[in-house]
Amino acid sequence: MDVRELRRRLEERAEGLGFDRLRVTRAALPERVRREYRAFLEAELAGDMDWLRRTAERREDPRGLWPEARTAICLAMNYGPGRDPLEGLRRRRSGYISVYARGRDYHDVMKGRLKQLAGWLHAKTGAAVKVFVDTAPLLEKPLARQAGIGWQGKHTNLVSREFGSWLFLGEILTTLELPPDPPEEDRCGCCRRCIDACPTGAITAPYRLDPRRCISYLTIEHRGPIPHRLRPRLGNRIYGCDDCLAVCPWNKFARRAREAKLRARPELESPDLAALAALDDTAFRRRFSGSPVKRIGRDRFLRNVLIAIGNSGDRALLPTVRGRLADSSPLVRGAAVWALSRLADRATLEAEAAGRGETDPEVREEWRRALADDEVTA
Repeated sequence: MDVRELRRRLEERAEGLGFDRLRVTRAALPERVRREYRAFLEAELAGDMDWLRRTAERREDPRGLWPEARTAICLAMNYGPGRDPLEGLRRRRSGYISVYARGRDYHDVMKGRLKQLAGWLHAKTGAAVKVFVDTAPLLEKPLARQAGIGWQGKHTNLVSREFGSWLFLGEILTTLELPPDPPEEDRCGCCRRCIDACPTGAITAPYRLDPRRCISYLTIEHRGPIPHRLRPRLGNRIYGCDDCLAVCPWNKFARRAREAKLRARPELESPDLAALAALDDTAFRRRFSGSPVKRIGRDRFLRNVLIAIGNSGDRALLPTVRGRLADSSPLVRGAAVWALSRLADRATLEAEAAGRGETDPEVREEWRRALADDEVTA
């Protein structure tokens, strides 16, 4: 079949598999993108994301990952919420989970379908194909912008005229030569809503993000204790953050996800903080089976939950906090101490501290700070 017919049928099959957009670009990125990525790493902005440094050479350009690739077929799947997700930030006894993690893990949803589409392309053309969803060393957002799926907004995330901020991305690299689509132009204009909305000031300038301050990074990628100065700004966000995405004016064109597996599970929309804090490892894995949340593990998750409890101002949650002061994880114990210092009065705090033979140096430091006069807020 000719190229135009191949493209038509490719788009038709992609839509049938649940993808909302398919665009094509060269399997190459401009030198500007590579320079910006190197500058990002040299500024040590990657934090705990060691893989960004380890895979830098392959990540800078698709041909570094696969030299024979000629074309990148970029696909997007809409995961738009049914209502304004930021309403959940007002429910202080409940945790806020990012929209993208309220349904089934998008890696599981998309990868099998990408393989089906790539398999069809190989069968029709004989071209070699490889599929990718987020976990491979590939700069997905610059590729998607170059292919015309959207543009990278001032928050650095992709924005679409048709779907606003809510798109998952996947790619098929192939040895087949296909005519590229034009890139999408930047349509942010003078708007700065995403910059102003960021709770931690992580968007340091238009199109510049410091991940080390980003709540999504802090609650998901960061492995240790969250910096004290940023903890109050997390509010009740226990896995990710949607503020910069949700305020984008282009969301007026957004629509609810048509893929049922990407729609929110009711139990993940406003989960009760006290119930989450009581989870052991088995219960955590069971509750978040099939969810991206499961990937960070129970200890990091409870660290986030306890910070949210500390930010709630609800002294009725003190028994929940006490229950985690002797947790087996130092990361959880340290967060529990901080939450206690935010909710308890001086007498309660001193009584809890008395006689504790803490051996972990970081948890000991949490107790020291908690017992300092300026740390007790109740």
